[in-house]
Order: sequence, then C-alpha cells, then structure tokens
Amino acid sequence: MITCRGVGVTLGDRRVLNDVALDIADGEWLTVVGPNGAGKSTLLRVLAGLTPCEGSVTVGGRDSNALHRRDWSRLVALVPQVPLMPTGMTVTEYVLLGRTAHLPPFGGESKHDLDVVHRSLDRLDLLAFVDRMIDTLSGGERQRVLVARLLAQDAPIALLDEPTSALDVGHQQQVLDLVEELRHTDGLTVVATQHDLTLAGQYGDRVALLVNGRVETIGSATEVLTEATLTTHYGARVRVIDSDDGPLVVPVRKKEQA
Repeated sequence: MITCRGVGVTLGDRRVLNDVALDIADGEWLTVVGPNGAGKSTLLRVLAGLTPCEGSVTVGGRDSNALHRRDWSRLVALVPQVPLMPTGMTVTEYVLLGRTAHLPPFGGESKHDLDVVHRSLDRLDLLAFVDRMIDTLSGGERQRVLVARLLAQDAPIALLDEPTSALDVGHQQQVLDLVEELRHTDGLTVVATQHDLTLAGQYGDRVALLVNGRVETIGSATEVLTEATLTTHYGARVRVIDSDDGPLVVPVRKKEQA
C-alpha cells in the first residue's frame, strides 16, 4: 500500500528525515516510535502529501508525484497531533469536512454524506455533541472528533499522529480498538506514531524506531521494544515485561545513592 525509498526532508538548516525506506502492506498497522525530534510527524506529513521530500513515495500503487491534492485526500486521511480546528463550527460541520474529497466540485453534501458523518459520530460516542461548537470541547473530546472526521473521509489509509495523547485510558482503548476493528472490517491500512510505548507494543503488526530521521530498526514489538534498545536511544531507565498482548514498558525510578 505504501512504499518509501530514499526519503529525505530538510527544513531550514535541519535534516529531519534521511534515507528512509519503508514497505507497508495493504491492511497493515505500522506504529512509529522514537524520541522527541526524531522526525515522526514529518514522516506522516510526507505520507499525506503535505511535505515535499527527496526520494520516492508510492501510495496505493501510484507514484506520489502523479497525485493531485484531491487524489491524496481520497487515499489518505491524516489526524495531526496539533490540528487546526476553526472556531464558530459545530462538531457535525467539522466532521463533514472529511467528505470534501468526495463532493462534486460545485456541489453540496448529499444524504449519503450526512449518513456517513452520523455513523462516524456514533462510532466515537459523539452523537450527544453534534450541535456543540468545536471550541467548547475538551482536549479529549476534540481528539475523538478528529478520529470521527477521519472515518467520514473513508480513505483506505489512516495516518494517526499521537492519536491518544489527550485521551483518558478508557477513550484511548476505545479509539485504538476502533482502528483495529476497521483494519479487519474495512481493510484499513494504518500508520500511527506513539509516545506511549506500551500502547505501541499492544496495537499494530510492526514497530519502526525512528532516530535522528533514520529508521534505526523495524520489526515486531518484541524485537524493537527491548530494554537495551530503549536505554540506548531514549536514554531511559525502563523495564520491559512480556505479556500475552505485547511488551509492557514500565519506567523505573532512579535509585538514590546510599
């Protein structure tokens, strides 16, 4: 579904991505982890067609250079970490923006578009918010509205930049379980960044560790999320506990000197 070869990005005088190579299969969930500043968000923006890059990117079997903006939007839906959410707009109006790529150039939304939006809001437990203004929502509520807009966009590829960062533990599980369900029912291909390494280990097929703009290692969660690797690249004290659902990454407090 997605292929990257020699992808590089320079922003100002900083090299953000360098020689990134990835192969993401149709229906796969790849989680991208890495320390702050590793280039995770920039990688998602490249895959969404929002940041120019060196090298080649193929999306859905099509060369990215041949894709117009409308084509990108029909193939790829991005939930950014810091979204632009305009004031003076209701939740329903905002989620309806996800249908933009499916509307005729000079036409309005149809009953089908409104039905898609309603179903998306229902799946995120947001029907009680349909007439609420976006700027009155809490951070967690806004995050769920973002995922509802992604669902309404009905693209086969979902790019999620820290999708659970503002959510309590219950809604974290609700959102990630829904994404997992969509992978199986709708064949959704997912690329998600995560700071929470335990969640990264429990959801998805593979984990890619990005360090200083390069893919340091990629493989199963058990292969990537090891105590040695996390100590080296995060400078963190952690204990990794094996579980049936994936590795649990637990921070370890620094011991006081005797």
